[in-house]
Amino acid sequence: MATLRRDYYEVLGVSRGASNKEIKSAFRALARELHPDVSDQPDAEERFREAAEAYEVLSKPETRDLYNRFGHEGLRTGGFRPGQFDFANVADLFSAFFGDELFGGTARRSGRGADVLSEVTIELEEAARGLSKSLSVPVSVACKTCGGNGAAPGTEPEPCPGCGGDGRLQSVSTSVFGQFVRTQTCPECAGSGRVLATPCEDCHGGGQTMESRALDVQIPPGIHDGQRIRLSGEGNAGPGGGRAGDLYVLVHVRPHETFVRDGNDIVSGIDLTMTEAALGARLVVPTLDGDVELDFEPGTQAGDTRLLRGRGMPVLQGFGRGDHRLLVNLKVPRNLTDEQRALLEDFARSEHESNYKADGGFFEKLRAAFR
Repeated sequence: MATLRRDYYEVLGVSRGASNKEIKSAFRALARELHPDVSDQPDAEERFREAAEAYEVLSKPETRDLYNRFGHEGLRTGGFRPGQFDFANVADLFSAFFGDELFGGTARRSGRGADVLSEVTIELEEAARGLSKSLSVPVSVACKTCGGNGAAPGTEPEPCPGCGGDGRLQSVSTSVFGQFVRTQTCPECAGSGRVLATPCEDCHGGGQTMESRALDVQIPPGIHDGQRIRLSGEGNAGPGGGRAGDLYVLVHVRPHETFVRDGNDIVSGIDLTMTEAALGARLVVPTLDGDVELDFEPGTQAGDTRLLRGRGMPVLQGFGRGDHRLLVNLKVPRNLTDEQRALLEDFARSEHESNYKADGGFFEKLRAAFR
């Protein structure tokens, strides 16, 4: 679920002038403390993802500069999307980020299941109200026949003879510079440290099968296009009975035929005929809350903006609503009868400069409508 984001420098505990080395060192320390495989703190996974996202932004000059100048909103409008940090364990983490291995070897098989991404498309009105959406998501679950260990009933996985159950193979080479230890994943067990003498027939030794899971996802009022909702523990099952990953629901808000969303505000247009604009009129205007009647004063100009306070989008996980800004467009008749043309010609001969007192240009009004 979308939440208010903390300052990335605060997350890592570094100053805004911190060097890349200091940023990397701060993240390394947090990762050792918070990675879900080594921490039993209830919020460790969320704090780890927060720290990983902060590192992803601040370790790259282009995203760090964008964040320094415009903050989180600048990253979002600039197209930045946080990566997925689903590492098998701490060794995988440091290998991926720093090119080294925390324990001198490659990662063992993950105890956590992979995350799953699903997508849903809703209307703008639904995004304004919030709703419950039913989804059917294919996920992997522990095989019911073998209980997730991959071995046929009545048998158990055995230690890998190639690596002795360690999951890694080491070789030592000597050169003029000394001895070097090279560690690699065991090719016989793929790093799991075990082999199956008799694989389970239902899951073919994988320990998992696929099923379709029905879920009801609560989409909050005010959600923006491209935001994600996280459902903890609803992803793929972990190998060997490990905990499941998460389900992320990517929300798409379909473009509206009438309304344009600008942050929490709604912008739309209203067409007035030449005579309605000159004489004044009462017109029905559509809003997210339904139709409303508005009075337009005589002399309404093209590009004028009417502000309907509190009729925009709800503030996501906050209070209040944005506004609805209504931009006036003037319709000029294309086909005139002889009588209508004569009447307009009479009016043209009688009009004078005071009828058209300047009150700002059209483009200034247009820019004001999108502020």
